Amino acid sequence: MPLPFPTRRAFLKSGALAVVGTAAIPSFLTRSVLAQATTAQAQGKRLVVIFQRGAADGLNIVVPWREKAYYDVRPTIAIPQKQVLDLDGFFGFHPAMAPLKPLWNQKHLAIVHACGSPDPTRSHFDAQDFMESGTPGMKATNDGWLNRALATETPAHHGESPFRAVALGTQLPRTLQGRIPAVAVNNVKNFTVGAAEPTQDFSTMYDESVNAVLHGTGQETFEAVRMLKATNPASYVPAAGANYPNTAFGNSMKQIAQLLKANLGVETAFADIGGWDTHQNQGSVNGQLAGRLKEMSESLAAFWTDMGDQAESITLVTMSEFGRTVHQNGTGGTDHGHANVMFVMGGQVAGGKVYGKWPGMEKNQLYEERDLAITTDFRQVLGESVYKTLGARNLNAVFPDSGIQSNRFPGLLKA
Repeated sequence: MPLPFPTRRAFLKSGALAVVGTAAIPSFLTRSVLAQATTAQAQGKRLVVIFQRGAADGLNIVVPWREKAYYDVRPTIAIPQKQVLDLDGFFGFHPAMAPLKPLWNQKHLAIVHACGSPDPTRSHFDAQDFMESGTPGMKATNDGWLNRALATETPAHHGESPFRAVALGTQLPRTLQGRIPAVAVNNVKNFTVGAAEPTQDFSTMYDESVNAVLHGTGQETFEAVRMLKATNPASYVPAAGANYPNTAFGNSMKQIAQLLKANLGVETAFADIGGWDTHQNQGSVNGQLAGRLKEMSESLAAFWTDMGDQAESITLVTMSEFGRTVHQNGTGGTDHGHANVMFVMGGQVAGGKVYGKWPGMEKNQLYEERDLAITTDFRQVLGESVYKTLGARNLNAVFPDSGIQSNRFPGLLKA
């Protein structure tokens, strides 16, 4: 017997997004969803956004190893010159980022240093909110920059897939909130977010539902989830050589690859990785930061390998709410700072280059005499990414009152 369908509401039970039933997929939905995938692939572009929550220390991630002041102000946590993975004679990777060095060498990875939000806050909550809304200093913004970018695409998305925008996690991130449908999924393999009883009656789940996790369009939403179930996600095997770490972020990147390969019309995907707030015992070559970088680098490198030829159509951008202080503190860590580093990875990236004007690290060059100064607004990086990847041409709608213009992009993407 066919299952009942909701009208325009998502279904959620105790934080759980679940599939009910395994009936055959109607041909009309197959045509609709696959048409969206074909359209997205014809455009040749998908955007993946990674948020490093906690304020990553950009100075120890991409090390200015030719900057004498760097070693003067970080006597125990600086990365020794002999262990830096040199990039261009001035900057180098932390050694834990070795898995990404081949992508740099192949010019599929670009770096933007001294980049960040112009808002001076050092509050994690406010800074993350401002960067995810794309409106620094404005707390009243009720949607995310990536959702607005999707909304400004050329209006050719009729009957679009509810998997057009996907976040890996238990709730929809600020970045994807807005009027464009988006879905948050924590476990593609089991099709749950949290825990759901597989024998539970669908109508009960529906009655207790809210639309905060999955914003859908009734029958097509429910059938699209069943379509994803039909891809047999439990049997997914990454491509040869794609060795994801068995961690939360590693699993998120593996599931993003799985979703992108499933031809369900995914245009944007989002994941985050925490643990970057290194106030104490940050470490140098080894330690807290090294562990975070190892996990992130291995996961991104595995994702690149896993996507194979499809990696050419993907742009991946990383961001964090702010950087950390230039000086190390008294507990072997760093405190909340200002400018940071962003990565842009993909087949169309003009990589093998560190972008942005380097401000220097002498005291008179620092922001408020303590932090690396910002010379590139993070919205320039995101603006170029959505303009050239998603075709979002109305930049003022994506980043209101920012002054971001296409003729002033850093030049990170070839087309």
